[in-house]
Amino acid sequence: MNTERDWTTTPVTPDMVRGFLDMETTAHGLLPHRLPARARRQIPDTQLTVAEAQPSGVRLVFRTRATTIELDTLPTKRVYEGFPPPPDGVYDLLVDGRPTAQATVPGGNIRTITDMFTQASELSEGPSGTARFAELPAGDKDIEIWLPHTEITELIALRTDAPVEKAPESGRRVWLHHGSSISHGSNATRPTAIWPALAAAHGGVELVNMGFSGSALLDPFTARAMRDTPADLISVKIGINVVNADVMRLRAFTPAVHGFLDTLREGHPTAPLLVVSPILCPVQEDTPGPLAPDFEGGTPRFKAMGDPAELPAGRLTLRVIRDELARVVEQRTDDDPNLHYLDGLDLYGERDHDEFPLPDGIHPDPAGHRRIGENFGRLAFGEGGPFAHGTG
Repeated sequence: MNTERDWTTTPVTPDMVRGFLDMETTAHGLLPHRLPARARRQIPDTQLTVAEAQPSGVRLVFRTRATTIELDTLPTKRVYEGFPPPPDGVYDLLVDGRPTAQATVPGGNIRTITDMFTQASELSEGPSGTARFAELPAGDKDIEIWLPHTEITELIALRTDAPVEKAPESGRRVWLHHGSSISHGSNATRPTAIWPALAAAHGGVELVNMGFSGSALLDPFTARAMRDTPADLISVKIGINVVNADVMRLRAFTPAVHGFLDTLREGHPTAPLLVVSPILCPVQEDTPGPLAPDFEGGTPRFKAMGDPAELPAGRLTLRVIRDELARVVEQRTDDDPNLHYLDGLDLYGERDHDEFPLPDGIHPDPAGHRRIGENFGRLAFGEGGPFAHGTG
């Protein structure tokens, strides 16, 4: 930190943060959560415990004349035993809505995954650090700092070379989205480049992202959390995790979808509600789960382990999921005219895969995220789309 400056230290408070559902006070500062405490007590595995605490879509928002900003945080980073650590997570700073600067925070806690199947892990504690942004434009401006989407981030202190004010309300509609690791942002290189953030920017809406890596499993506690979260527009991207975790057969899947939608409608009876089926994933189009990591070639990929011959017995594939979701939505629309369906193949299909193949077999690369965000923006927020202006 440059000690020659006149620094203003501003306590980080929940009203400065957007895109979270609950805020925990820790020994270091504030920890944003994307599921409320009641739901967290019902989480049955480490996968979701970690995912919901990773602040995908969460951002610090304030107004200031400062040209230098420092944010102290304690990150918790995830590495896989036997593999090189990933790059440090990126903090994206926007000035008046425009991407302007980036920073990283080295160090922090390290959670080492020792078993990719069970997600068993060991935690090593490390020091906090500082994300520093300098040479920002002069004058009053609205600042957003998007937190790394793959690092648990405890917010400790904010320092600026000019006073900080509360940001004015944007007046924009709130879009509440739930999905899998692709919605969470897997393989995206920065938090504003995950596809929901790109689509939200296209639609001019405030994003609340409940994309949970490996954990879009129609959990009732997730549905209740969404039911109780204020929102103008809602979408649920269902299917890929149900297939690759092999947690259901068709007999259980259909009532679970109905139940999830019923719960959402308890809190949001008339909001535009968009059901989105899986994007193209050749590994699981016609082969049931479970999904297993494949280390041949030195780069982790994934392969489906199920037997397609068991489809008549109710095993699920992505094709089965798409057909069933379309049928469920059609069945419900007579009573729910604000319910809509979007085929995931229209977001990322064969042509998109030919242009931007999935590097590990299941997750898009940064260009793939951009394509999905553009297509969602056009199909959902564009003229005639379920989230177009005038809806919600």
